[in-house]
Amino acid sequence: MAAWIPALKAILPYVTQIVTAAIPVFTIRSDQSKAAEVIPKQIQELQSAVTRNTESLKVLADQLQQVITSVDAGALAIEREMQASKRLSILAIVVAVVAMLVSIDTWLR
Repeated sequence: MAAWIPALKAILPYVTQIVTAAIPVFTIRSDQSKAAEVIPKQIQELQSAVTRNTESLKVLADQLQQVITSVDAGALAIEREMQASKRLSILAIVVAVVAMLVSIDTWLR
């Protein structure tokens, strides 16, 4: 049972960093009379967070589009290589059959 305690001690600093990064930091309300002043600040903070998220999503969408384009180009190149390999293998089979027929013909004579 005590084996998980060192692991917990090693993970704990990272957990606090993750929690502080994940939880939005809003202005703290001390009482209800200041709530009217705090709400506009919270709305502004939310709007700025949404704006940052939107910009991040646009960057991610651009990167995803570039990745999809490069994957499509790679797939096209691989398809061309496979067609060339198929043609080469068919040619090799034809040459092998012709060679076999020639050898059988010379053997029978």
